Amino acid sequence: MEMNDNPSGERKKQCSDESKCFQLLESILDGDLKDSGKEVLKEKLAKCQPCFEHYHLEQAIRDVLKTKCTKHAVPTELADCIRQKIQDIK
Repeated sequence: MEMNDNPSGERKKQCSDESKCFQLLESILDGDLKDSGKEVLKEKLAKCQPCFEHYHLEQAIRDVLKTKCTKHAVPTELADCIRQKIQDIK
């Protein structure tokens, strides 16, 4: 990593590859990626505000659905539908 990638320590406001990053974040939340993926995630969240927000929103949605709605894993279709509705509102 070059020092000038993030000189102020602030997260960038726009993600250069939002779709790819969101897939990575969801794979990690789904448990599909292990330790190496978690390191990539940690770096991504430290640098990119949209990815940071998306990760925490996804995590919150999944936690609520798991604990409040049912004791079963959230169906992918339901999570996708909720995610799309939230994106439509933005």
